[in-house]
Amino acid sequence: MIIKSVEIWTVVVPTIPGRVHSPEWVSETGWDQVPKHIIRLNTDTELVGIGETGRGVELDVVQQGARQMVGQNPDQICLRDIFARAQDRVLDGEERGVPATGGGPAYQAYEMAVLDLVGKARGVPVHALLGGAVRSRVRADYWMGHQTPEDGKRAVERALSFGFKGVKIKCKIEEPMVERLQAMRDVGGAEFKVTVDPNERFHTAAQAIDLAQQLVAVGNVEVFEDPIPKLDIEGYIQIHEALEWPLAMHLGSGAQMLRALEAGCVDCFNLGSGPVKMPDLSHIAAAAGMPCWHGSGNDLGIIDTSYIHAAALAPNCTMASDFVGSWTREDDLILEPIEFADGYTATPQKPGLGCELDMAALPKYVQHYEEILP
Repeated sequence: MIIKSVEIWTVVVPTIPGRVHSPEWVSETGWDQVPKHIIRLNTDTELVGIGETGRGVELDVVQQGARQMVGQNPDQICLRDIFARAQDRVLDGEERGVPATGGGPAYQAYEMAVLDLVGKARGVPVHALLGGAVRSRVRADYWMGHQTPEDGKRAVERALSFGFKGVKIKCKIEEPMVERLQAMRDVGGAEFKVTVDPNERFHTAAQAIDLAQQLVAVGNVEVFEDPIPKLDIEGYIQIHEALEWPLAMHLGSGAQMLRALEAGCVDCFNLGSGPVKMPDLSHIAAAAGMPCWHGSGNDLGIIDTSYIHAAALAPNCTMASDFVGSWTREDDLILEPIEFADGYTATPQKPGLGCELDMAALPKYVQHYEEILP
């Protein structure tokens, strides 16, 4: 089997009006207008592999990756370093130190496409290629952006109607946080937990601690994530000592995780990346006896599906993960949407990623299309 061509669709899929932010807080979502790219690896068989980039990846970078994929035999691609052969850097055993692996142009998108293709060829789901899922379903929470207390109530009502048990919220110190969480508790009760994620916009340890003390009486906080800039380790230590609930950092490298662990300033992690790297990172947390969850970039269905595989592979991914594109975007661009029930989504069992590109929905959102040939 040989990859004969790579198709690239550049897409913009808007969010559903009112689903992310209250207009009083954020007038335009903005990031939903940043293009993403859908890729498809076509082979000399009937099998294809699909992938999706994050927001803001430049088209020329995706084209570079495509040119390195064309002509490759998927069965000979290292699943932990998919561009190794194309870039003539296969490890020969003479390396010293820690060689760099698993990188290249639009790497994550091509990695998931290769995993999808190889899984289909072998008749197994992606997680089976990478050691096997440790769980049959993965915890998942609802998600909302910056919302007023009244809009937050409606969002919780929607979340409960879908069976979710908790929610992650975007926020900042200038918003009426106590009123917002109280309004959410009025609908969901204290057992409907809230992950509070200001993306570092509680600014200082003193402000974060003061807010936390006010929220204790509300009683529905699950975790504080990234309350202040992550470089302020001393501030995290202060917050960690003061909190009555777990403190988390959203990190994407082992070095960053080790720094936080050495400081003793976190209780859990939000980890990103795909089915290869994320479980690797989760083992660092597991060695410290800490749980984690899989983060999100408010993506489309292909990436979200790959994240479910990753979360199912990580033994300590026991906190509720973020697979949120299916209810924030107009369309997830996959044929069968990800289903949620009782706060969980099932681990995919079909060969490959287990999702298929919705070719009928695609044209509405395409801004550019091309096919890269040999």
